[in-house]
Amino acid sequence: MAFKTVVFYGSYRRDRNGVRAAQFILDQLTQRNHEVVFADALEYDFGLLDRMYKEYDPGQAPPKMEELAEHIRTADGFVVVAGEYNHSIQPGLSNLMDHFLEEYYFRPAGIICYSVGGFGGVRAAMQLRVFLSEMGMPTISSIFAISRITDALDADGKPQKESLTRHVGSFLDEFEWYEEALRHQRQEKGTPF
Repeated sequence: MAFKTVVFYGSYRRDRNGVRAAQFILDQLTQRNHEVVFADALEYDFGLLDRMYKEYDPGQAPPKMEELAEHIRTADGFVVVAGEYNHSIQPGLSNLMDHFLEEYYFRPAGIICYSVGGFGGVRAAMQLRVFLSEMGMPTISSIFAISRITDALDADGKPQKESLTRHVGSFLDEFEWYEEALRHQRQEKGTPF
């Protein structure tokens, strides 16, 4: 069963180490036959939130915003790749994702967090659970944390340890279970609102 998955990444920094994690998960999802959309805050670059997508009249949103809204609406789930900024979420990530709301409803989210140090960005992941839930995305129970990202993944996102690929497999097994279950519910029973 093929899934459509949007991968969100929110760093605007000049030296974006986290893009390694994004490349890694994009590759893993592609190997599992997902239709993958990479929602990179730097590429979409909507600027600071002024108007949400829903605040535009139909057909009047900027083209790139309309494009991403359509990807979100038609996705089975979302993987959010996040570094930790001051024990919290990257500002570029929250700004990108805040442009949308209803489009996310009743689709699961998996969290991949990273850091150059030993904690793997887990403090950001804890903040993300609340953030994503408030936006209508139940998060899967597993978190995939990547510590010492510059040692764990090369510049192209290739794993430097076999254990990374093995562990991401069980993370994605759980994520796909939720994608399938919630897609079935949406198709068979609709949504509560």
